[in-house]
Amino acid sequence: MSQSPESRGGPHKNPVDAIDAIVGQWAAVRPDLDTAAMEVFGRVFRLARIMGDRMERAYGRFGLSRGEFDALATLRRAGEPYTLSPRELSATLMLTTGGMTGRLDKLEGAGLLRRSPDPHDRRALQVTLTDRGLELIDEAVGAGLAVQAEALAALDARQAAQVAGLLRDLLAGTER
Repeated sequence: MSQSPESRGGPHKNPVDAIDAIVGQWAAVRPDLDTAAMEVFGRVFRLARIMGDRMERAYGRFGLSRGEFDALATLRRAGEPYTLSPRELSATLMLTTGGMTGRLDKLEGAGLLRRSPDPHDRRALQVTLTDRGLELIDEAVGAGLAVQAEALAALDARQAAQVAGLLRDLLAGTER
């Protein structure tokens, strides 16, 4: 059975939220249900949606969608010369090659990356950030991190590290 907000770990800044209301409704109509998982995943889903919207707005200021940001950021994280194959990009971003092609077409058209023949394999291509793409992704990643830091300011450093560790464990358990 679910616990009351006050019994789940002491006083909170905002002890009752929308998930508590939903859990309370289920407790009223189905007291036999254990809603502990709903308390975790309901908050994870709401947080993902809220932060996803905030990140879209942050990247939108640079003319990028989240998916476009992800492609440029993947190239940036690869390190110099900021080059990967379309297949490597697709695998990292969990996209089909068709989905990747459309994204690359748009980013290439905007002058943020270029596709060129792979010098080691005439049948393959490589995708490289342009100077303009490098500059843009560096600005956009900074803006995105600022949005995330602002949201995380609701926690102190110890709490943030604890949440990060717990989420890592949860993710590892669900990816098995």
